Amino acid sequence: MSAAPPRASLLLLAYLAFVSLGLPDGLIGVGWPSIRADFDVPTEAVGLVLTAGTAGYLTSSVLAGFTLARLGVGRLLAVSTLLASLALTGYAASPALTLMVGCALVLGLGSGAIDSGLNAYAAGAFGPRHMNWMHAFFGLGVAIGPLIMTAVLGAGLGWRWGYGIVAVAQLALALAFALTVRAWRDRSAAVAVPVGPAGGPASADLTVGGPVAAGPAGPEPGRAAPVPVRETLRLPAVWLGAAAFAAYVAIEVAAGLWAFLLLTEGRGLAAAPAGLCVSGYWGSLFLGRVVQGLVAERLGTGRVLRASLVGMAVGAVLMAAPAPAPVTVAGLFLLGFAAAPVFPLLTLTTAERVGAAHADRVIGVQIGAAGLGAALVPAGLGVLLGNTSVTLLGPALTVLALVLLALHAAAGRRPAPA
Repeated sequence: MSAAPPRASLLLLAYLAFVSLGLPDGLIGVGWPSIRADFDVPTEAVGLVLTAGTAGYLTSSVLAGFTLARLGVGRLLAVSTLLASLALTGYAASPALTLMVGCALVLGLGSGAIDSGLNAYAAGAFGPRHMNWMHAFFGLGVAIGPLIMTAVLGAGLGWRWGYGIVAVAQLALALAFALTVRAWRDRSAAVAVPVGPAGGPASADLTVGGPVAAGPAGPEPGRAAPVPVRETLRLPAVWLGAAAFAAYVAIEVAAGLWAFLLLTEGRGLAAAPAGLCVSGYWGSLFLGRVVQGLVAERLGTGRVLRASLVGMAVGAVLMAAPAPAPVTVAGLFLLGFAAAPVFPLLTLTTAERVGAAHADRVIGVQIGAAGLGAALVPAGLGVLLGNTSVTLLGPALTVLALVLLALHAAAGRRPAPA
């Protein structure tokens, strides 16, 4: 029997949680010039804040997948969102950059756990439409963040107010998660014990929260005994999937980060239209997740995912072609639209690659690998482009897209049994 549709209240909270994940990323871009001036530090000091945040994010996203079954998704989300609220309050109250860097580490810990925990839950409880839409709301949060900081600075209130406003919003979200702990747990139980043909529990363990520890008399009915961590880490699909996530996020971030440079210095486009094109790229990601969330439910996740990976490669090839700017822009938009459903659908199909008993842990590893790919590869490409030519962005993205195709094919070749 198919799983019941997700509750509207839980869907709304999941969407809002992903908006909250994107908000801080949008705040710092607009607020950093004011922050730098207040703290009297050089422009490049923002790297300390970003590095600390990435370290926290990687740590908690991996650990969350291994602790989700014990803590429960509702408690994990409540605690992690509260942690993010406290970190953002620390941002607003920081007297010096040193304290802000420490708060960035705490913010990364909270954000990584929210990202990993919600993705693990949604992979079992949500269908492809809501999985795509949930990730689309992250882009909405990234877009809202600069608007909040711009409005605050325009009103003469100072950058600290921007972080304070978002901290209050995070606190309200933490309270909402705390009040709905039982609803998240009940939903997990409903997915964990599907009804079999004779009306009893089905034989497969589909527990969203991962394998549940056995009690004194053995495992609960309908639940599998705990799977040793070493068995999860021994699966080749775990590491192939993690590499695929790192490659995907590297493409998404690098295209958005360096496309402006390619369009202006490599294709001769003026700054204003080039900026609009980069905004259009991020908009194509948002639009693609909304549209393809519906398409994936009709055509199937596997078919849409394969078509998207091929579309990313075609878009990268167009960007690599020594052609006029409109061709490069078309490739950029195609890359964004094609890439839109890849992250959510790769997450959604994790259990197919590694088995349901390993899925929560593996999703945590994948989210951590995605953060690593976002931090290292775009920075490395920046060094490459700075020392050679900006026109190498297209070829580099093409290579990454082909690697992603190969990794996905290899990871899905022999799915492990649950």
